Amino acid sequence: MPAIVLVGAQWGDEGKGKATDLLGGAVDYVVRYQGGNNAGHTVVIGDERYALHTLPSGILTPGCTAVIGNGVVINPAVLFDEIDALIARGVDPSQLLISANAHLIMPYHQTIDKVTERFLGKNRIGTTGRGIGPTYADKVNRLGVRVQDVFDPKILRQKVEGALEQKNQLLVKVYNRRAIAVDAIVEEYVGYAERLRPHVADTARVLNEAVDAGKVVLLEGSQGTLLDLDHGTYPFVTSSNPTAGGACAGSGLGPTKITSVVGILKAYTTRVGSGPFPTELHDQWGEHLRKAGREVGVTTGRNRRCGWFDAVIARYAARVNGLTDLFLTKLDVLSGMERIPICVAYDVDGVRHDDMPMTQTDFHHARPIYEDLDGWSEDITSAKSLDDLPPAARHYVARTEEMSGVRVSAVGVGPARNQTIEVRSLV
Repeated sequence: MPAIVLVGAQWGDEGKGKATDLLGGAVDYVVRYQGGNNAGHTVVIGDERYALHTLPSGILTPGCTAVIGNGVVINPAVLFDEIDALIARGVDPSQLLISANAHLIMPYHQTIDKVTERFLGKNRIGTTGRGIGPTYADKVNRLGVRVQDVFDPKILRQKVEGALEQKNQLLVKVYNRRAIAVDAIVEEYVGYAERLRPHVADTARVLNEAVDAGKVVLLEGSQGTLLDLDHGTYPFVTSSNPTAGGACAGSGLGPTKITSVVGILKAYTTRVGSGPFPTELHDQWGEHLRKAGREVGVTTGRNRRCGWFDAVIARYAARVNGLTDLFLTKLDVLSGMERIPICVAYDVDGVRHDDMPMTQTDFHHARPIYEDLDGWSEDITSAKSLDDLPPAARHYVARTEEMSGVRVSAVGVGPARNQTIEVRSLV
């Protein structure tokens, strides 16, 4: 049975939560495999809107097991606040599983994240200040604290002491901040143990056994391809691997278990934070996309930068992820435009680039080369099939498919769960 990877094919915020929720009824396990509470998914069910930050979107589907994989970094306080908010709205989180090997975001990670960004000034990366980058740095430096450590207070204390021995020097001598006390942190995190215990499991074993037993497993990335630590617009990236390759490392499923990779692609382009963005609009059309698309970050509350569809990064995402399908979201936001530009290539100092420039310098200098497509005025939010779309909208879908080189298997025509055209099954 399939193990499906769901990835963002732009800079994140493409609508992965909607895609995951759409597939939920056919999926037995939904796995979050990287990132932390620096990302968010919005899922609309009927009149209810849910904003998820750490929890996988599958938590909203009855009978589906939601899994937080080993590649995720977790702030326990935020996680439990999110769980409590869902319980208050009648959602049962009892089937949530958390990897014992997932790393924990500690208070000192958040402190260092914030002071470092302030220290960088105009060169700041644009992080959310939630401690995600410093947590991954400690993981790589073998100074990290894992979920399993809260069950052994002695080990937890040793790890916190080891981490703070270094970090307090940095905070006091470089950033002129107070040293952080070990005791308060150990007491707080030992206090999470009993509530965590029912959910903690060897999730890699659970998932492999599920696939072997014929279950359907959906692996859900946060952020997007262009924010990948290795394949994104470095250094303006996240601290993990949202691309399809990260799904294996962050879940414990081997690559031979993956049967398809679905890229989520907005019908235009957005990004949050600093960094290059060739098709970004600073005019009334950018403001129109922001308002019509409700382009405000689920986690950060920051306005998203908006621009036209970029076929260059769509082709790039298809290549580095090995995409088998595309889910084109928010097509309805483009309704009412007479002409809709699509970026088909870049001009870099007079040289045309049909693919992503190799260097950071060239990408910063990239200027979009546009092709104008006819727009449409009709309301498409009730469309149930491609035939229900006006001819110009159908042509827009076909052109994005042609330029990305990947078949479009689903099209979002509104925010609600039932506002999706399923061209072919993704499972």
